Amino acid sequence: MVSVSGCFSESYAEARPKFCSAAADAGGALRSWLNPKARGPNGEALYLDTARFGAADAANMLVLIAGTHGVEGHCGSGAEIAWLRSGEAARLPRDTGALLIHAINPYGFAWTRRVTEDNVDLNRNFVDHHRGYPSNDGYLALADAILPHEWNDASKAETERVFAAYAQKHGAFGLQGAISAGQYTHPDGIFFGGVDPTWSNRTVRAIARDELSRAQRVAVIDFHTGLGPFGHGELICTVPPSAKSFARAKAWYGDEMTSPEGGTSTSAVVVGCMTDAFPQELPDAEVTSIAIEYGTYPVPDVLGAVRADNWLHHRGDLASALGRTLKADMKERFFPAGDKWREMVWLRAEQTIGWAAKGLTGK
Repeated sequence: MVSVSGCFSESYAEARPKFCSAAADAGGALRSWLNPKARGPNGEALYLDTARFGAADAANMLVLIAGTHGVEGHCGSGAEIAWLRSGEAARLPRDTGALLIHAINPYGFAWTRRVTEDNVDLNRNFVDHHRGYPSNDGYLALADAILPHEWNDASKAETERVFAAYAQKHGAFGLQGAISAGQYTHPDGIFFGGVDPTWSNRTVRAIARDELSRAQRVAVIDFHTGLGPFGHGELICTVPPSAKSFARAKAWYGDEMTSPEGGTSTSAVVVGCMTDAFPQELPDAEVTSIAIEYGTYPVPDVLGAVRADNWLHHRGDLASALGRTLKADMKERFFPAGDKWREMVWLRAEQTIGWAAKGLTGK
C-alpha cells in the first residue's frame, strides 16, 4: 500500500531525488537538463528531469507534467511519484508509453515562486514572440496597485480600494482576468509572459521532439493548483471549443471538463499556455491536452500571495521576518499542509490518468 502523503515533498531539494528514485525503481529511462541560468536558495543546481516508459515507437504516449508554475510542482511531483510507486508504469498497455516531466520550472519550484528565473509566467510564455503581443488594458490600469512600493497595511488597503473600484465597474471575474490573463508590458509584474522563449520553453519543446515524435496519439496532463474549491481537481481544456482536440477531450473527460473560452472554468482565458507546445512540435500526432487545477484557498487570498511574493523578490528582503512570513504563506496557498488535500490530489489524478489512458487506446 502506497503512502500517498509520503509521495509529496516539502521542497524541490527533497522532491528531485524522490522522483528520480521512484522512476528508476519503476524501470524508467531517466534524463536530466541542467538550468544554466539559475541556482536554488542554497546554491544547489536546478534540473528538469524526465522519466520515459514503454517502447521507443509506442503509438500512444501519456505525458504528465509537474511544476509549470514552480510552487505548484509540490502537487504535480507528488502525483507523479504516487503514480510511479503505485506500479502504474507496469500496467501500461503494450502500445502505450509514458513520459513524466518533473520540475519543468525548477527555479520556481526551488524558490517557492510561480515564475521562472526571468520572472516569467511559463503559462503565458508560449506565444509567437515575433508577432505583436496581446494587450491587457486592465493590467495597465492596475499595475501600480499590483506592485506597491511598500508592503504594509496602508499599501494593502490602497490596493484593495483600487481593486474594489475596478471590480465594481468590470465585475469580480473581470478583475481576475485583468490581473491573471497575462501581460507583456511590466517585466517586474505578475503573470508576465516574457519577451522571448524561456529556458523551460525551449527545453520542453526539445523534449517533445526527442521523446514523442514517433507517437500517433499524445495525452498531456499538466498539474496546477490555486483555483477552485479546496481539493477539487478541475479538468480545464484551454484550446478553443472549435478545435478538434477540444471535441476529443470532451469525449474522454465528459462533463468533468471545463473551458475558459466557453465560460465554464474558474480560470480566466489566457494565451501562451505551455501545453500549446505539444501540437506545435508534434504536427503529425493527435494531441489531447488538459490541465488539472486543484483548489486551495479563495482567489483573493491566492492572488494576494502571488502579489506579495512578487513584491518580496523585487522590493523586499528575503531574509527578513516579513520575507519568511510571505514565503510561508505563498507555499500554503499553493500547497496546503496536511494529508487530506494530498490524498484528494492523488484520487483525482489517478481517476483522470485512467480516463486519459482509456481515451488514448479506445479501450
